[in-house]
Amino acid sequence: MTVFVNGVAVTVRGGETAELAAARELLRQRAIALGFVLPTGGDEDEIDAAIEAMLAREITIPEPTEAECRRYYEQHPREFESGDLVHARHILFQVTLGVDVAALRAHAQQTLLALLREPERFERMARELSNCPSGRQGGNLGQIRRGDLVPELERVLFDQGPIGIRRELVKTRYGFHIIAIDARIPGRRLPFEMVRERIAKRLHLAVEERALSQYISILAGEAKIEGANLRPASTPLVQ
Repeated sequence: MTVFVNGVAVTVRGGETAELAAARELLRQRAIALGFVLPTGGDEDEIDAAIEAMLAREITIPEPTEAECRRYYEQHPREFESGDLVHARHILFQVTLGVDVAALRAHAQQTLLALLREPERFERMARELSNCPSGRQGGNLGQIRRGDLVPELERVLFDQGPIGIRRELVKTRYGFHIIAIDARIPGRRLPFEMVRERIAKRLHLAVEERALSQYISILAGEAKIEGANLRPASTPLVQ
């Protein structure tokens, strides 16, 4: 696919849109107009470096203030919480090709009933029966964060149920699990001082993206573009 920017044909490369190709050509032409050196037939890195230098001079991005960072921190409390943690063990009865699922479930259920009577046997039975590598460590899964395991397990681990061996088997895509929850550690809100730099960077990038979009849109309003839709903008750039 080809787009035209002020009469210059631009080939749309794989993985990019016509709008992205047109925007890049607009910036290249602007850099030439401002006297930045762009060798004829220069490689992509040289062109990108010239465009970056031109944008650094043309667009001034203010650094976010302390008040703006604190306001973002207060308005997005969940974003700055350390995640909940769970310490747990399990025994996996894996469903494999050709296995008798009903018999496997019955075996898992019998094992669960035995462990509910004698929970101190959990480690030994995990070593003997579990089809998970964690069985060699007595079924110990270690410290678990949200996103570490499949959703079916996480729903059980992170709910508000009691600590100890769960009284029901948990079915996942891997098979049947006996779950023992040893501890839950709720997440806590990180102090502002710890995340201030992260917030400042995020706010800076957001303003930078908006300013660049406006800059390209203003250039588009003064250009002849065919094959791509870059809407002209009358909004002044962030200064």
